[in-house]
Amino acid sequence: MRILTVTGYKPMELNIFKEDDPRIAFIKAAIEKRLIDFLEEGLEWVLISGQMGVELWTAEIVLDLKETYDVNIAIFPPFENQESRWPEELQEKYQELTTVCDFYKPIYHGDYKGAYQFKAKNMWLVDKSDGCLMLMDDEFPGSNRFFHEAAKNAKEDYPIFTITPADLDDAVEEMRMADPDYWD
Repeated sequence: MRILTVTGYKPMELNIFKEDDPRIAFIKAAIEKRLIDFLEEGLEWVLISGQMGVELWTAEIVLDLKETYDVNIAIFPPFENQESRWPEELQEKYQELTTVCDFYKPIYHGDYKGAYQFKAKNMWLVDKSDGCLMLMDDEFPGSNRFFHEAAKNAKEDYPIFTITPADLDDAVEEMRMADPDYWD
């Protein structure tokens, strides 16, 4: 797999309302672990739409992984200025990431026009990637369900990899075990 789309929940869907929430570290650890597996098998590009939450955290992870791996990150928002209604802190993070990523191009020019832009974005990301990695709980799919449906219906041979709540529990446990203070 050379090109992977990564998506998942927005922060509010995870009851995360601050960028310094300690749960973000666990989520990022789970994503990084999976990305490293893909990188060691030849992953070259990670695609995201740049939505807040899992996708922006993924961009940060990929930028860190660039120090060790030959990997690129591309951001394809559904329209320009998608961050305009976000909290200011997230707007700044988004704008910074769009300037340091390897490729950035909105799918539609101009501001938000309608829900069709999100649907087209999902189909476009599936079409341009070899598979996807999603942070998703089947019992509570949230906004992920739209991308998941596009991924299931778009291609005959399109692998959908998930990070589940159990995977997050594993990440928490691994980080806890790696902490020397845990053993005191």
